[in-house]
Formats: sequence, C-alpha cells, structure tokens
Amino acid sequence: MRILITIPHFYRAKAGAPDGREPLHGSGAAKAEGRVQALTRCLFSLCETFGPQQSFIGSPNIPCNGSVASQIEIVVCTTGNHHLMNRLPQGVFRHHSTGTEPLFLGYSCHEVLADNLGRYDYYCFLEDDILLSDPLFFWKQAWFTQMVGDRAVLQPHRFETSDQLPQQKLYIDGPIRDPTIAPRFQDKRVRPRMRGRVLGVEVAFERVDNPHSGCFFLTENQMKRWMEQPYFLDRSAEFWGPLESAATLGVMRTFETYKPALENAGFLEVHHLDTRYLGRVIWPFRPNR
Repeated sequence: MRILITIPHFYRAKAGAPDGREPLHGSGAAKAEGRVQALTRCLFSLCETFGPQQSFIGSPNIPCNGSVASQIEIVVCTTGNHHLMNRLPQGVFRHHSTGTEPLFLGYSCHEVLADNLGRYDYYCFLEDDILLSDPLFFWKQAWFTQMVGDRAVLQPHRFETSDQLPQQKLYIDGPIRDPTIAPRFQDKRVRPRMRGRVLGVEVAFERVDNPHSGCFFLTENQMKRWMEQPYFLDRSAEFWGPLESAATLGVMRTFETYKPALENAGFLEVHHLDTRYLGRVIWPFRPNR
C-alpha cells in the first residue's frame, strides 16, 4: 500500500512572550520544545506503525508485518519562516515551504495531495499533534470502504489522555455548538447507521453532526471525486473556521461521513497529543478514593 500523508505545521513565538504564546489553536500555545516533541512523535509513529523497517530480534533480516506495512511519504507544509523544521528529525519527511496565510495552511496540504493524484492508494491529512499507532488503521479503512462503498468516509475519534489523570480517556469531538452548521453540508438521514462484522464482532458506525477529527484519509477514487467538485481548494472557512474547514469541510461536503458508534468508539481512533479538552472537562474533578 502506498500512502501520502500531508501535515500542516506552523509556529511563531509571540513578541515578548518567552513561551511563544499566540491564539492560533496551539501554534504557539506551548513552548517550542513541546511542539517539537509532539510533531516528532507524530512523524515517528507513522514510520514505526506503517513503514517497512520492522524486524524480529531472532531473525533481523526477515521483515515483520509485511501484510500491513506500507510505503509512506510524509510531507510537512509550512509557511514562511514560521516553523521548527530545523529541530525535527531529518530524513523522515519532505518539507514543502509555502507563502500562504497561516490560518489557511491546510489548503496547501490539499494542493500537495492533488498534485500527486495517481501515485498513491491513500491521500491523507493530519494535524501536527495527532498520533497514529494502530497498525490495522488502513486495513480498517479499506474494510469499511469495501463494505459501504466509496461514497462514504470513516473518520476516527480523537481522544486525549494525561499522565496526571492516568485513568481518564476523553473522546473530544462532541456535537457542534452551532446546530445549523452540519445540515448545510450533509443529510444525516441518508444511511444514518451502518453495521458490520469484523473478527467475529459486530461494530456500528453512525452519521455524526461533527465529523471533525483533525485528519482525513481518502482512497485514490475518493480523492479524485473531491477534486472534481467546484469547491475544491476554495479555501472556505464555513466549518467553524479555516483550520477546522481544511481538515473536515471538503470531506463533509463530498462524502457521507461516519464515525464509529460510541459503543465501539475505539474501533478507529487517533491520539490528540494535547490535554486542552481533557483539562477543561475533567481536571476539576477527581475520582473517589
């Protein structure tokens, strides 16, 4: 399997703030070292989970996980000099520099995906603080597409955890606060719930008001279909804002968008390497002792 993964990355320290704080969804909301660590974990997890360099201690020349290992290319998109590329591990990704407005950097990722149509099996977008560690992630995607057809897309759930709250796991993408947004772009009444059996277990999938996951994963046919739409690369900010729109709006407009039902939310999930939602929702409370 050939996989192209594009990642938007932006960092600019606010003048006079030693920890680089500025209100761009975490672009400068943590010290640079924390941003470097998060993106490094993101990059390494992709290589370790899906790359071909997997071997067995008893026979180091015999590859492991050949049935799911893939050929991956990672492209990190930046704008101007507002990035931390020189502090990231080299040889893992390709750097694509642009002059785009920071809030619309995700659309530069869409351009990279479009420019490579026909070369890959999956075309992916991933925010720079998301960790994928499920080796069957694309296997599950392919199974879902085979079951329901390529007019539907399966989005993963994002979750947060914290060392300070080791017993807590919070899925963070709940209903949209503005209930008028989703109906403008999708009709949840069309195939609202799907079921399938995998490994002897029944799993369910639901149309959701909020398909945002900070990422998307499209087959070649799906990428082509999206590119044929008049709104492709329109740089719209109609889904909450430009950052969220780059990750979600085009997919939401073009396909029936599903997530695993909450009773089996972990069927497809990604780890958000931040705790801003977990801290806001759970931190004021402590489990009974």
